[in-house]
Amino acid sequence: MAPSSKFDLLGWTISVPVDSNGDGKSDQIKEKELASGYSDKNFFYLAEDGGMVFKAPIAGAKTSNNTTYTRSELREMMRRGDTQFKTKGVGGNNWVFSSAPEADQKLAGGVDGTLEATLKVDHVTTTGENWQLGRVIIGQIHANNDEPIRLYYRKLPQHQKGSIYFAHEPRVGEEIWINMLGTSLPNYWNQNVTVTEPEDGIELGEKFSYRINVTGNTLTVTLMRAGKEDIIKTVDMSDSQFDESGQYMYFKAGVYNQNKSGEPDDYVQATFYDLVVTH
Repeated sequence: MAPSSKFDLLGWTISVPVDSNGDGKSDQIKEKELASGYSDKNFFYLAEDGGMVFKAPIAGAKTSNNTTYTRSELREMMRRGDTQFKTKGVGGNNWVFSSAPEADQKLAGGVDGTLEATLKVDHVTTTGENWQLGRVIIGQIHANNDEPIRLYYRKLPQHQKGSIYFAHEPRVGEEIWINMLGTSLPNYWNQNVTVTEPEDGIELGEKFSYRINVTGNTLTVTLMRAGKEDIIKTVDMSDSQFDESGQYMYFKAGVYNQNKSGEPDDYVQATFYDLVVTH
């Protein structure tokens, strides 16, 4: 059984940390192949419990020369296999903010969007430089060159529970980091801090859900857990310049390893049970 037997994957491509054709880049599986039973026994497969497993070791093929981290990650494709639409640009394969120019809204595949996922993180890295330990990106919105959101799960080796936080990268200016549960520390700029374990953090193997919504220039991120109050954070993106002509968006989901310094076979892994995009 492949993930496509349980999940509608025609609206996605996947990058896996394998270079089977020797072109120096990670393989990208297009929509129709992905939706027709593609799996990889190491990096992308259907678990016995019906979940969709993503795994990315530190050593592996990468998507481009500009990327230093590996991934097993889906990329939204609104064209759903219809190759008359180009992958990039404002057009039928990508979406725009409702604050974008009207001409762009008419050309785009969608206006505004929501990504909702239910998952558990199975494993994070435990080796390498301390500021890279245990980090994994589990959801994103990607624009032309920047990321309106990168959503992280992180668990440090000495902790049982992990944190959830995200970065907002405007087109101009500094990234904004927002903690939802626990902290993003240690990071590159603060490598020697002592981090307290988040009391209400999320353990490996513990299911949770997230929702990423863009409505106009408002980004809303919601963390949902059974029996607990939702945690909601919003970002006003009015000054982030994603509402300008030519800016296009697509969601990403899976695991994007954020450790490049650990043992080659150290890895991140997550299992997704639900993954729904709406526009």
